[in-house]
Amino acid sequence: MSRLPELSTVPSLDLNRYLGTWYEIARLPIRFEDADCTDVSAHYALQDDGTVRVQNRCLTVDGELEEAIGQARPIDDTHGRLEVTFLPEGLRWIPFTKGDYWVIRIDADYTAALVGSPDRNYLWLLARLPQLDENIAQAYLAHAREQGFDLALLIHTPHTGRLTEQPLP
Repeated sequence: MSRLPELSTVPSLDLNRYLGTWYEIARLPIRFEDADCTDVSAHYALQDDGTVRVQNRCLTVDGELEEAIGQARPIDDTHGRLEVTFLPEGLRWIPFTKGDYWVIRIDADYTAALVGSPDRNYLWLLARLPQLDENIAQAYLAHAREQGFDLALLIHTPHTGRLTEQPLP
C-alpha cells in the first residue's frame, strides 16, 4: 500500500477573516452527519480563551433542525491546522477525541474554502453563500484530487433556503 504525502495546508490562515458562517457545498460521507441533511452550515465564533466555537446546523429529511456545538483550536502558528471536538464541554479534556480540521485551500477573499483531514477520510467544500460557482467548485475539487482525496462518494449538499432564515442563537 502506498503512503500518501503529508497533506498540504494553506501557508497562513487569518482566523478572524475565517470566522462567521460557511455553507457546505459538498463533502465526503461522515458517520456523524446524515447523508440526507440539507442546508448544512457551520458558524465559527472566537471565544475569549482563543478557541473557536463551532456551531454546525442542518435540516433533516423531516425538516427538523439538527445542531452540534463544538470547539476548535489552532494547532500550529499558521492557523491552517486546527483540531475540533464536539464532546460536551466537561469531557473535552479526554485525549484522542479531537478531529483534524485542516484548511487546504482558501481564496483571497475568504469566500470559498477546502477543508480536510490528513488521512483523507474527511473533506468539505465550503462557501460563504449556499451556492458556489461551478467552475470554482470544480477547481477546488481538482485540488482535493491532487492532494490524494478519493471523491467517488462525494455528496453535493442541497440548499433549500429554509435554514438560512433561522437566526443563530
